[in-house]
Formats: sequence, structure tokens, C-alpha cells
Amino acid sequence: MFKICMVGTGYVGLVSGACLADFGNRVICVDIDEARLASIRNGVMPIYEPGLKELVSRNHSAGRLVFTTDLKGAVEDSLVVFSAVGTPEREDGSCDLSAVFTVAKDVASCMGEYRVFVQKSTVPVGTSELVGEVIRENLAKPVEFERVSNPEFLREGSAIEDFMRPNRVVIGVESERAREIMGEIYRPLYLLETPIVFTTIRTAELIKYASNAFLATKISFINEIAELCEKVGADVDEVAKAMGLDRRIGPKFLHAGVGYGGSCLPKDVAAIIHTAEEADVPLRVIKAAAEVNRTLMDRLLGKIHAELASLAGATVAVIGVSFKPNTDDVRESPGVRLIDRLLAEGARVRAYDPVALDNVRRIFGERISYGTDSYAAASGADALVIMTEWNEFRVLDLDAIKKLLRFPIVFDCRNIYQPEAMEKMGFRYHSFGRVKR
Repeated sequence: MFKICMVGTGYVGLVSGACLADFGNRVICVDIDEARLASIRNGVMPIYEPGLKELVSRNHSAGRLVFTTDLKGAVEDSLVVFSAVGTPEREDGSCDLSAVFTVAKDVASCMGEYRVFVQKSTVPVGTSELVGEVIRENLAKPVEFERVSNPEFLREGSAIEDFMRPNRVVIGVESERAREIMGEIYRPLYLLETPIVFTTIRTAELIKYASNAFLATKISFINEIAELCEKVGADVDEVAKAMGLDRRIGPKFLHAGVGYGGSCLPKDVAAIIHTAEEADVPLRVIKAAAEVNRTLMDRLLGKIHAELASLAGATVAVIGVSFKPNTDDVRESPGVRLIDRLLAEGARVRAYDPVALDNVRRIFGERISYGTDSYAAASGADALVIMTEWNEFRVLDLDAIKKLLRFPIVFDCRNIYQPEAMEKMGFRYHSFGRVKR
């Protein structure tokens, strides 16, 4: 059992802290927002993540998971300090590391003896070295400490499973002592034969960016193939399925649609491109993937314009605004981008999402209207756009939807339904990369 301090109770910090506590460690989660911590203590999670409320409540009740604003007390009572604060994207594509350095400075002022400082946030290559300099410069007295890079690979919507049963754990260390400590922290995963990849700190930092850039590239690749399929009369679903059967390729991230979004892929792709430009490496493939992703909204708008020549005054129902199912995260969401474009062209938008509407309201306020469900959103609309593949959208009462819409027009941006069946029901149906047989 280790005593661990987790600085930051955002998505990564809260999930990681709760999971480490479930391993049997005593974890102190630190945040500057007391109101946020009070809500968490009362079982109200600041984010939507399946299973998180139960996991936090169980470990908090058992005394293994504590929430406090007292950083000094948490650092003094912990051997290992994880930094899990945000690294938002700047306008030039680089990461804003101000919170990372603030944490390093504040933790250093609290360190009176040996500590392991673990960078959990996604940061550019070389950041941990800069963090080490910040810590040394702000120590009250000379103290030995270790730097570790332990990037997270948590998918929103399945983050707990990803932490408890990961494909791999990446740990960048600079000493055998730090390696042994980190190995012990993750020892519960040895029973699952989880690969623990120990490497250098810089390599660990780059592994995270390279992984996400590759996933983004797979998504952009299949979306370009989808466009080709439409032109030549092929079916992208069958192309992707056959490709995925090749074990060298695999089936994951080969789903055509309107591209990637969220808090990780867009930011991480921009960051690795920025890092590469500073190193004078062009990264042509990754740049092309980012450019393809940017053009996908134009493709969708082109399909919409083909049905509704003018969007001015038209009512469009958008169901699914979170960037993926099982999350309320709308950061860099294709649904948000679509609504922005529709509003810019004078359309009226009625939106619905199973869990993300509060976050959508924070962005659009009264500029759009909101449905209580898919059917309320569709009622009286000129067209329906399905932007996220929530399970409830897979079993819509299509007869009811058709009656509620002013025109039977559906844009299925996640290829949920079959073109032949939709057209047989009388819908003017549009998806990506598929043709009617």
C-alpha cells in the first residue's frame, strides 16, 4: 500500500485517483476548488463517466480516497505525487503548460524529503525535464526527488476499464529506485499479465502523442476511403470490415463518419505537429490526417445543402452532441461544429443528447432550442442529423420519426442504419461511404 497524492480532480485525476485507491492505496486528491470537492464527497461527479460515481463513493467510504484543498498536507503525507492537471491547446497548436509548472512549483515548496513526482498529464517531449528544473528552483531546502512520466490512455466512456485492464502501462523513469516504486504501484495489474513498458522519460512522453496521432490517422484514412466509395459505388462498411480482418491493421477506428473530436485527439495531433515543426520534422502524414478531419464538416454540409438548398429559416434537429457515446464531453465535438455552421447560415437548431445538454447549453444558450428526447427534437424539423452513435439512437421508432419530421430527410453521420431499409421506408437518407445496393 502506497500513500499517493493526486493533484487535479479533472477527468484524468479523478479516474486515476479512484482506481489507484481501488488497488488498495491511500490516495489524497487535491484541487483548488473546494465546491467541486464537496460535490464529489457527496457523490455528485463533475463529469459523466459510467461507473465512476460508484467507484469514488466506495473508496471514499472505505477511507482510501480523500479529497482536500490542502496540498502541503497531502504532499507531506505521500511518497508519490501525481500531477494530473489540464494542458489545453494554444492557438498555435502548442500546449499551455502553465498549470503543469504551477503544480511543480507548489509541490516543490511542500517537499521536505524524498518524493517521486509523476507527470500524468499529456505533455510534449522534454516537459518533465523542465518540470524538474522548476521543482529544484522552488525547493525550500535541498531534497532528493525523482521524475517519472506515466501518460494516461483513458478513453472517455470506458476509462475505468482502461485503467483496471489496460492494453499496456507506459512508465518513463530515470532510476532503478523510481522503477521499483512505480512497479509496485501497478503490481495489481501483473495478475492480468498487463505489459508494463519501462522506458526513458522522453520516450514515454512521445509514446502518448504517437499513439493518438496514429489513431487519428486511421480515422481520417477511412473517411477518405468513404469519400472514394461514394464516387465509385463501393461500400465503406464492407471495405473496413475486410481490412480489419487483417491482423496487421485491426478493426478499431475504421468507422466512417464526420471525424474525430474530444479533448485528446485534436489537441494531441496539434501538439505533436507543433513539436515536430520545432524539431524541423514535417510529419506529412499526420498533417494530412488533421486536414482531412477539418474538411469532413464541409462534406456533411454539402450533403445537407443538396437536400435543403437554403438553410436560412430551416429547422434542423441534431441528435447526439457529445463527441462520442457514454460521455458528456462536447470539447471539439463534431456536433458542436455542425451547430455553429448551421447557425451561421441562418438555420434554427433543435438539439438533443442523452447526457450532454447541460454542456451544450453553456455553449449556445438560447441561440438554439432543446428537445427532451429524439422525438421532441425531430418534431416539425425539416431534417434530422444523427451525430453521435448513442445506443438509444440505434433503436429509434423510425415510423414515428418520419411522421414528426416536416420532410423525411435523415443524415446519419455514424452509419447506424441501412440505406436500403431507410429508403424503403420512404426516407431521403444520407450516410457516409455507402451506396444503395
